Amino acid sequence: MGRTVVVLGGGISGLAASYHLSRAPCPPKVVLVEASERLGGWIRSVRGPGGAIFELGPRGIRPAGALGARTLLLVSELGLDSEVLPVRGDHPAAKNRFLYVGGALHALPSGLRGLFRPSPPFSKPLFWAGLRELTAPRGKDPDETVHSFAQRRLGPEVASLAMDSLCRGVFAGNSRELSVRSCFPSLFQAERTHRSVLLGLLLGAGQSPQPDSALISQARAERWSQWSLRGGLETLPQALNTHLTSRGVRILRGQPVCGLSLQADRRWKVSLGDSSLDADHVISAVPASVLGKLLPAEAAPLARALSAITAVSVAVVNLQYRGARLPVQGFGHLVPSSEDPGVLGIVYDSVAFPEQDGSPPGLRVTVMLGGSWLQTLEARGAVFSQELLQQQAQEAAATQLGLKEPPSHCLVHLHKNCIPQYTLGHWQKLEAATQFLASQRLPLTLAGASYEGVAVNDCIESGRQAAARVLGSEPDS
Repeated sequence: MGRTVVVLGGGISGLAASYHLSRAPCPPKVVLVEASERLGGWIRSVRGPGGAIFELGPRGIRPAGALGARTLLLVSELGLDSEVLPVRGDHPAAKNRFLYVGGALHALPSGLRGLFRPSPPFSKPLFWAGLRELTAPRGKDPDETVHSFAQRRLGPEVASLAMDSLCRGVFAGNSRELSVRSCFPSLFQAERTHRSVLLGLLLGAGQSPQPDSALISQARAERWSQWSLRGGLETLPQALNTHLTSRGVRILRGQPVCGLSLQADRRWKVSLGDSSLDADHVISAVPASVLGKLLPAEAAPLARALSAITAVSVAVVNLQYRGARLPVQGFGHLVPSSEDPGVLGIVYDSVAFPEQDGSPPGLRVTVMLGGSWLQTLEARGAVFSQELLQQQAQEAAATQLGLKEPPSHCLVHLHKNCIPQYTLGHWQKLEAATQFLASQRLPLTLAGASYEGVAVNDCIESGRQAAARVLGSEPDS
């Protein structure tokens, strides 16, 4: 009788793990267990008035690198090529990104020429920060905060404006707490290997083997910066659901896992309230802190390491305006914490994907709220009303983009604990977890955003690697 693998969590990581397990030459029996009634996790697309698409979570996927190529390959294998909406390299959404500082939007420099020109809000051309970086000594600590690393190598302005904003945009986190080793491993490794981040990125970008397909070749030729799907990104988990069902994967929705216990034969008993499943192996694609509460007493050291991986909440406010125009054209803008502790940034959805504006078309933007403002309110036990979050978002859109008329459509969603925080020393938590799993030979594999990347590509790759380990072969590099 074949092995049974239970996958916990029906977000994109769990779906990817199930997909790769189901496509093995001799696939195990796969059971995917999801606590909620829908699959896809934080990827959720909603159709509004006139057919407009509103993304409540991620809204575009980067095609760059081996991970980006593998996701495009997955898209092709699922038959979604004709649904892809690319943002080509010559498009304003690919070329233009902005910072909102001092009450004004500032275009971030692009290309070599931009480095030599004055570029507010920075007091000097960024060439000088680059020169400083090339001559700065190599760091000696095994880890460092993003802020400390950036200040040491690129100076205080780049650290407090650019890297602060980037950490808020990607992780909704604090650059003075996040780990450069875990959040930006390519920067950390470049310094370790070449003494300089710039030299390391230039010299060390050896091309790892990448899959190829017509879609991947097109993305390279047209220098895509990102892509989405015509009906929204949720089309991807929906297609995975259809594919998994056709491959005989059993999908249980609305089934929260209550606990995991290891039986005498080293198989897992997965408790689901009034029923249970037996599994030869478990892939956990639920948040680390959630898994920590499910583990049996004999796995207490693992539970401690996992419970130390925290996450922050983000409020996503989708706004649509009739007859409005943006003051600039680009992907969007980020806001450093010194400018506004609550507004992380605003994405100009209609610039990148006008095909999703609906009919008649209306300008779509998404305001991201979070940071210390949200954390302070959460710590006080504040109840977040839709009205409060909508008001904050509309004020930001009015002040920062001049969108002063009331929106014709608005969606407000508070995503609790949605983005894991790779704080200083995160690598030690992962090492402790990995060592415990190896020493105890537990038939448990970890996947998902809690560990080595929060982007959609990272999550899909973590699912692929988890499946490869369960199937007994190390994943390709």
